[in-house]
Amino acid sequence: MRRVKKCRQWGLVAVFIGISYLLTAQETSLLVVGIMQDGGRPQLGCLKPCCKDVKQRDFVSSIALIDAANQVYHLLDATPDIASQFQLIYQFLPTRYTLGSIFLTHAHIGHYTGLQFLGRESMSASNVPVYVMPRMGRFLSENGPWSQLVHLHNIQLKQLGPDQSIQLGSFQITPLLVPHRDEFSETVGFKVKGPVKSFLFIPDIDKWEKWDRLLANEIEKVDYAFIDGTFFSDGEVNRPMREIPHPFISETVSLLAALPRELRERVYFTHFNHTNPLLDTQHPARMSLEQAGYHFAATGTRLPM
Repeated sequence: MRRVKKCRQWGLVAVFIGISYLLTAQETSLLVVGIMQDGGRPQLGCLKPCCKDVKQRDFVSSIALIDAANQVYHLLDATPDIASQFQLIYQFLPTRYTLGSIFLTHAHIGHYTGLQFLGRESMSASNVPVYVMPRMGRFLSENGPWSQLVHLHNIQLKQLGPDQSIQLGSFQITPLLVPHRDEFSETVGFKVKGPVKSFLFIPDIDKWEKWDRLLANEIEKVDYAFIDGTFFSDGEVNRPMREIPHPFISETVSLLAALPRELRERVYFTHFNHTNPLLDTQHPARMSLEQAGYHFAATGTRLPM
């Protein structure tokens, strides 16, 4: 009898958890599905402790927009980890939710190459809307194997314009041009407005001072700001870091030093290089920044929109 009673108790707990899960799934929100720079972690060829000791892969930077009212989700960037990121999304959502669209920031490998898995060798998707800036669109339509996705109607390219908002269900999405290494396409970040909250997503930029906007002003306009945290400081990799320009987290923090704590708490660093020492949650510099109000994006973080 005791076993039966315990089973019934655990059954009620399981039902309660299931109901809570479904209720949570009904919230329009953002879901962080990756936090790393283009190579993820562990990174191919890296045998240093920063990769060798990693037990579970950290996915490349991406955010899913969960539209509960329309039971769809949209992806910001299509990463090489997209298959695993789809699995992660369905740990949070009922399977009736479907992929609504994909928005691409630029043509560096961590941000668009996941599109390959929409092709006939894998998902064999049908006319998934992929929102792109003009050069990004030409790059995909004029170069294989991406052009095959267009010709076989696995994807449908939709052109964006700078600062031109589009409304997709519960979300308004606006591309913002940012300075970056634009070898194959322009680079954008996105400002996303939901029914209640809004956020900024800028995983890649050369330096904040090169932008024609003030970062502090943009943070003030949103509820969350997911921004480039690729490197913590200079000298982090064994190559001239001017070849891979990004604002160091140390520079960003200095730039935002005058912000009140309320605004600092809106900042979520993301797009970490595998060498970034602040991936260690116990690193003194990270703990100090967290005490000052800053956040470090984590895969699986879900925030209301």
